[in-house]
Amino acid sequence: MSAFLGLGMTHYPMIIGDDEHMAGVLRWTLQDPDIPDEAKDTANWPASMVADWSDDDGAAAAARHRDALRVNLAKCREALDAFQPDLVVVWGDDQYENFREEVVPPFCVLAYDDLDVHPFTMVNEQGNPNYWGLPKDSTFVLHGDAAASRSLVDALLVDGFDMAYSYRKREGEKFPHSIMNTQLFLDYDNVGRGFPYPIVPMTVNCYGEHAIARRGGFTRFADIAVEQLDPAGPSPKRCFDLGRAVARAYRDTDKRIAMVASSSWSHAFLHDRGWHIRPDTAADQKLYDALVVGDFEAWQSVTTREIVDAGQHEMLNWFCLLGAVAELGLTLTWSTLVPSDVFNSNKCFAVYEEQE
Repeated sequence: MSAFLGLGMTHYPMIIGDDEHMAGVLRWTLQDPDIPDEAKDTANWPASMVADWSDDDGAAAAARHRDALRVNLAKCREALDAFQPDLVVVWGDDQYENFREEVVPPFCVLAYDDLDVHPFTMVNEQGNPNYWGLPKDSTFVLHGDAAASRSLVDALLVDGFDMAYSYRKREGEKFPHSIMNTQLFLDYDNVGRGFPYPIVPMTVNCYGEHAIARRGGFTRFADIAVEQLDPAGPSPKRCFDLGRAVARAYRDTDKRIAMVASSSWSHAFLHDRGWHIRPDTAADQKLYDALVVGDFEAWQSVTTREIVDAGQHEMLNWFCLLGAVAELGLTLTWSTLVPSDVFNSNKCFAVYEEQE
């Protein structure tokens, strides 16, 4: 008989590096000459943001933020270990990594076996030492199960959900960090040595109209003024439906399936209306309040335009998870929202379990 666990977590890359560099996105943003001075003026920032920014550009607050994330990641890992899954299905965004100009699928199962990945590439490029003090060229094994991934694709196609799949990572490019960081962070205090569960990675084109236009990265406002937008990504409702389909694919098996939504919520560098300075906390709080009470209708009513305007692009991964939760009737047993104006994004964590 099948069994299910749902987890929501962050793959926030900046906790791979040290505290001094954690607010680097905000420092970089404040150098944009096209952001109005009044938006940069700390006198116009919320009091909590001013306190975190302080006189050290957020370094002391970074240690507190890291500690909060570590505690919550450990709770997710504890739930995972108690559940002992056969497979871990992870929804994560592809941020101009595996998928580029040649093809951008709305959803894709990465049907890979075990793969050596390089977790510190991003912080190395920023000149940022990694938190663990490990060699810059360190690798670890991302656990996969190609046969299980292919089986999921088959089941989704039979169910009428057109699903792309990939048998090989893009040569010479980074592995999608949303998937890689999921394993890395669930093993945060034992990095690269203590994660035994095979992963079925499913990438979501969360960036949609910005997938190629912004190449998955930070953009100056001068570039936004002339950018050529891409076609929209999958809608929140479609992501919700995908989660339902994945749940159906496993419901009549004898597998123990953990399902993970991997992303922070609104991102400052995607929140154009907020001048990329801080995330849209009000929009995040509204969805978090609905999550806590199990209001799936509120989630399904969200439009693509609302997601993009709030900088919540990567939250589409959570819409997939909520679809699976709704299909299976899982119960939210724990959650928390960790807000932050200084560290680019608000982070949500959640555990969904079956109740007898």
